[in-house]
Amino acid sequence: MPENALVAFATFFATVGPPDVAVIFAALTVANTPRERLRLATKAILIGAGILLFFAFFGKQLLTHLGISLAAMRTAGGVLLMLIAIDMVFARTSGGTSTTSEENREAARAADISVFPMATPLIAGAGTIGAVILLAAETQGDPYELSIVMGALMAVLLVTYLMMIAASQVQRILGVTGVHVVTRVMGILLAALAIQFLFDGIRQSGILS
Repeated sequence: MPENALVAFATFFATVGPPDVAVIFAALTVANTPRERLRLATKAILIGAGILLFFAFFGKQLLTHLGISLAAMRTAGGVLLMLIAIDMVFARTSGGTSTTSEENREAARAADISVFPMATPLIAGAGTIGAVILLAAETQGDPYELSIVMGALMAVLLVTYLMMIAASQVQRILGVTGVHVVTRVMGILLAALAIQFLFDGIRQSGILS
């Protein structure tokens, strides 16, 4: 359904944050050639996609094995996404969807940044992993609904990849202010989605019945 696709796309766009990823990628690849940047971007997207697809298809089984109910995961996911949304609205860095200062210093010394910090935690971070588990689980195994979620995820990863390839142009066009505007708008949408996850989780837990 169109609304499901929109919700999934908005959730993944907010948790991955393609503009933020592109700006960080540009900063970390200043000394690289265009061919090297293309290789790093491709590798980062493929690894990040692999991590997210794993949790999309096996996340629910992992929760079951650990004895975690879907209601608990929805509630916890809602709290996590709300914390991320607050940081996005106030343009703060906490490590939920971005790297910490210590991680930035480590990444600056790394020869290959595709795995860390690009693939994880920037592309496949805690917020995105939680979101993909929740959205995939809510499809109840329906192939059509699952294809919508996966399509939205792939669309966001494609946007992220294209913005990484054009990272220097994105950084120049948007600038710090532009990136913060996009981040704040998506943060507001993510906050509403986080509250919905919380409501659904509490209702499905049965504690209010």
